[in-house]
Amino acid sequence: MDETFGVRLRERIRALGPLCVGVDPSRELLESWDRGDTVEGMEFFVRAALEAVVGTAAAIKPQVAFFERFGSEGYRVLEQLISDARDADVMVVADAKRGDVAVTNVGYAEAWLAERSSLRVDAVTASPYLGVEALAPLFTLAKDNARGVFVLVATSNPEGRALQRARTPEGERVEDLVLRSVAELNARGDGLGSFGVVIGATRDAPEFDLANLGGPYLVPGVGAQGASAQDVARLFARCPKNTVLVNVARSILNTGPERAALRDAARRWRDDLNQALA
Repeated sequence: MDETFGVRLRERIRALGPLCVGVDPSRELLESWDRGDTVEGMEFFVRAALEAVVGTAAAIKPQVAFFERFGSEGYRVLEQLISDARDADVMVVADAKRGDVAVTNVGYAEAWLAERSSLRVDAVTASPYLGVEALAPLFTLAKDNARGVFVLVATSNPEGRALQRARTPEGERVEDLVLRSVAELNARGDGLGSFGVVIGATRDAPEFDLANLGGPYLVPGVGAQGASAQDVARLFARCPKNTVLVNVARSILNTGPERAALRDAARRWRDDLNQALA
């Protein structure tokens, strides 16, 4: 694989649009589909969600926590989803939010980004709050294997704002420190970098100029969490075209279990996002 993850993602967004569909088999969603909160119910759920968005979504984003709650059986379903998505030519961003001291991050990197792992995905989300530098094993393996890392910067949940907007002793906001650090990593390569950031569409613009990131953006908070396609367009107005990947989950998944309804909802969101970000 010669192309970077950033370049591959940009081409996928150019071809299909910026929609990323969250695959979140929570108890509430499984029950709303009249499926039991069981492994079997989850298998039906993820298969239907994937089949409904093939050819419409640039990527899916399975929320790992909803698979982990079933232990090894949940991971078996997640591994099958990742494999099926790969076969269907759908990119996968694992929303695992991994992040620890560097020696532990070697294990996380090998789990999600190594070619030998059955959990290998196109990109994984990571938390920088033990230090951006501590994520170096993830960055290194991602670069070596043409995969990506999305670093949490300004999440869509309000509880994160006190920490993310706190200021360092030098007066820089924490979220801007993370953005600057990721931009510096991307500046070491050619073209669009493989290190992206997670910025909720419900958040205000940071002080750092997002147009200077040099990598892709993963945007939650759209739909059920309150943000619209127009909110995304305003926040990322100056960013390079085809670098913004917008996650929509419940607003699509709540239309299931019928695949036709899921497909229609995904297409509506794709079209709305395409128009707003054109």
